[in-house]
Amino acid sequence: MVAARDGRTPEETPERGTGLRQSWEALPWLVRSAVVWSACLVVIAAGLYLLARITMLVTPLAIAVAATLFLAALLDPVQLALRRLRLPPAPAALLTVLLLLGILGGVGVLVWNLTANQFSELADELSQGLARTRDLITSTLPVTDAQLDGLLNQLRQTVTEQEVDPVSSARTVTEVFGSALLALVLLFFLLKDGRSMWHWTLSRMTGPNREIATEAGRVGWRTLGSYSRGTMLIAAIDAIGIGLALVLLGVPLALPLALITFIGGFVPIIGATVAGAVAVLVALAADGPTTALLTLAAVIAVQQIEGNLLEPLVMKRQVRLHPVVILVAVTAGALIAGIAGAFVAVPIAAVAWRVIDSVQRQRQAVAAASPPATPPEEPPTSDPAP
Repeated sequence: MVAARDGRTPEETPERGTGLRQSWEALPWLVRSAVVWSACLVVIAAGLYLLARITMLVTPLAIAVAATLFLAALLDPVQLALRRLRLPPAPAALLTVLLLLGILGGVGVLVWNLTANQFSELADELSQGLARTRDLITSTLPVTDAQLDGLLNQLRQTVTEQEVDPVSSARTVTEVFGSALLALVLLFFLLKDGRSMWHWTLSRMTGPNREIATEAGRVGWRTLGSYSRGTMLIAAIDAIGIGLALVLLGVPLALPLALITFIGGFVPIIGATVAGAVAVLVALAADGPTTALLTLAAVIAVQQIEGNLLEPLVMKRQVRLHPVVILVAVTAGALIAGIAGAFVAVPIAAVAWRVIDSVQRQRQAVAAASPPATPPEEPPTSDPAP
């Protein structure tokens, strides 16, 4: 008999695995489940941490790619309409990008001419609104002026202690300009060759994986397009609704506040809350508490109509996310990449959720369509000899 390397015979070696299995099965099911789930959470957390670290190292590239995908999904119907007019792929993509630049440039010049002189007034109105808010807090709550001044001075000191580095500022400006230029170049090539690149990728897959990837890509692209177009429409409706309410209430600086509301609409929940708070502060500084309360009621009414009526109709059910998921995604995006990360976090989360759900459904469909495995036939038993 040949002995194993640890000194035991081959017949004794399997007993070790059997003993470990018996010890594992002897543990309560709750302990076994906790061990398995803890191990899975550790692996997932390590993967997310590694992904976040890599994203932070290539933040400008990641933001440029995310912005490119967002704009491509938004402008894809325009590019398809130009292609239906018998335009080749390259001119159609170029005209789409030029149309985007023309709209952005025209809107930017128009908004700047209308609001450039009002932003300084907006800062003054915000300062007066904060001062009135401070008076209301000290008069209605058990907080003294000294305590509130100490808290504000500590916050102001924390902000002013951060020295501005000219080299770092120049680097940031260069990264922003480079990311914007890279996004435009990537947008042109994605509109021009995006579908051919996707078909080339699918051609390298075989079997059921190709069908799963095809459906997942279709669902993800449809989700991103619906989210981008729906978010822009809802942000415009919010800006128009709140702007009209401010005009009817006689609140000054209605156009800059509507612009802030439109920009804030691209950051769900948090952006709308900040924009509404700015409008209420300006109304408080300009016309007093009564107008501020009416402005707050108008902001809440517009947001409730948007959240309960417009969003289900425009965004569709498959694009909507739970508010907890939105808050976590926006916070994580802001921590990783600042304001730009907060803008792109929610569409990334929506697309990732829809792709994962589509892959799971496709795998279940493939498993249900595959024939069940037949058990092996037992050999016929012979009758015992007499």
